[in-house]
Amino acid sequence: MVPMILAVAVGHELWRALSFAFGMTWEVLWALILGFALSAAVQAVVSKREMRRLLPDDSPKTLAIASGLGAASSSCSYASVALARSLFRKGANFTAAMAFQFASTNLVIELGIIMWVLLGWQFVLGEFVGGPLMIVFLAFVLRLFLSRRLVEDARAEAEKGRLGSMEGHAEMDMSVEDDGRSLWHRLRSPEGLTATANYFVMDWAAVARDVFGGLLIAGALAAWVPDSFWQRFFLEHHSTLAKFWGPLIGPAVAIVSFVCSIGNVPLAAVLWNGGISFGGVLAFIFADLIILPILDIYRRYYGWKMAGFLLASFYATMVAAGLAVEFLFEAVGVERHTRNAKVQMASVSWNYTTFLNVAFLVLAGALVWRYFGRGGGWAMLRMMNEPMAHEDAHGHGRA
Repeated sequence: MVPMILAVAVGHELWRALSFAFGMTWEVLWALILGFALSAAVQAVVSKREMRRLLPDDSPKTLAIASGLGAASSSCSYASVALARSLFRKGANFTAAMAFQFASTNLVIELGIIMWVLLGWQFVLGEFVGGPLMIVFLAFVLRLFLSRRLVEDARAEAEKGRLGSMEGHAEMDMSVEDDGRSLWHRLRSPEGLTATANYFVMDWAAVARDVFGGLLIAGALAAWVPDSFWQRFFLEHHSTLAKFWGPLIGPAVAIVSFVCSIGNVPLAAVLWNGGISFGGVLAFIFADLIILPILDIYRRYYGWKMAGFLLASFYATMVAAGLAVEFLFEAVGVERHTRNAKVQMASVSWNYTTFLNVAFLVLAGALVWRYFGRGGGWAMLRMMNEPMAHEDAHGHGRA
């Protein structure tokens, strides 16, 4: 009798977790499709070949270009880290490559859309103010503390070509060539539509694990961890101290969450409802580039010393950006206070969310159809995690 009662109880708790995960998925599905479609359209007309030429130093102009190119690239954290290493190996400045990496995970369209749906416009504004601030802080930190010797040691390690993740996806350039046509004409041409479909499907394949993993983890936390735990952990009842504690602890929570790309936004929604500060949410989202699997990739790419330096410098800039936005937004009166992020159990009714989901699922279906009909197909998907041919010349051990 007891085992049966226990099984029913466990089953009920699992159902609650899955219900929360599905509820959040249904709320953001249209936003995810829209964001990835817009990102794919941008990538279809922005050549990766041009990126290497445009990042020769760490001047303000170059860092601004690196940030713009990052914002126009894939939001997959693993792909952005791999592409940053590739840019560095091909002569790009290291600081510029890191700025590109920051922008590609924090300033992309799809991140802003899903944050708007789950968290509210104040967090979107905070992300797009804090992201550039973080890049500025990082540039200062690297200029002050990054030695030429450490950069050269990192370049020597990078030249060994050890594998990380999403190597092939990072290297693939499927954009439409600039042959004098306007961006709009290139985008709506047959090759532009195919390139958009290619990037749409490839980006989904790259981040699906993190997106849906994040939704499942967020569902489990919403179902099983009471708000009282988060309120004590984030010092919610000590309002002044909590504003400092949130940005300090947010990246640490992100490190052990194992979820990156935009998959950490559902987790951020749970943490916000639980009591973390406004700046803490932003610092948590910023920190997808220092989760444990990516720290291990830094070790493989650049060696232990640079990996440790990146952890310390990234953590410091993420905390600083979170604190800066926290107090800046408090000063101008746009900080969000209501803790009503969309963390809810499964509920499907005929409302604007359902209408949008149906409409954008049709768009997704059309892009997937074109991808398999005229695009890369299964062969390209199988190449996503393998280095391109020109990378093999340097070897690719898995140290």
